Amino acid sequence: MLNRTLKWVTHLLVLLVFLMGIPVSADQGKININTADEKQLCTLARVGPKYAARIIKYRKEVGEFKHPEEIMQVRGIGEKTFVANKELIIVAEEAEPEKKIE
Repeated sequence: MLNRTLKWVTHLLVLLVFLMGIPVSADQGKININTADEKQLCTLARVGPKYAARIIKYRKEVGEFKHPEEIMQVRGIGEKTFVANKELIIVAEEAEPEKKIE
């Protein structure tokens, strides 16, 4: 009985360790760098509170980003950070597919 319990606990621990290693975004979606708050921006790779604050400050002073690549205009955010996040960041809401009128 003890052997079976120990085996079950071991399997459970392995599963938990595996699941903890899977990166999970808060909303499982893309981050709009024009509207994201500091917490959302910090979910991006290589972006901590300091850089998140710089992104927000840039938006307020310069205006909205028109293209995701423009994030590299923020001091301290370079090509490596952009490349690490280019699949996650957007600058506008995702357009809904046009509905067919019949």
